[in-house]
Amino acid sequence: MNIFVAKLSYNTSEDQVRSAFESFGQVDSVKIITDKFDGRSKGYGFVEMPNDAEGLAAIEDLNDSEMDGRQIVVKKARPREDNNRRGGGGGGGGYNRRY
Repeated sequence: MNIFVAKLSYNTSEDQVRSAFESFGQVDSVKIITDKFDGRSKGYGFVEMPNDAEGLAAIEDLNDSEMDGRQIVVKKARPREDNNRRGGGGGGGGYNRRY
């Protein structure tokens, strides 16, 4: 189960998040999302737990709880929606065509 964790302190480490979730069961991975330019936390991340029952228990207990001085949001991650907004349209191919 992929779990979304938000409103994290910018100082919260992946190890702190892992520790909180491991009290509910096995944690496969923890990833705090960082800015690609300066490497600072964006204040949210994802936790992957293989057992859905353990993941749901973690969501139930940790949502609206305090971590590192902040009240965090924990919920089941939704799949990213593909809005087909990648790439641009065509521009006519860059040549003149006469009929």
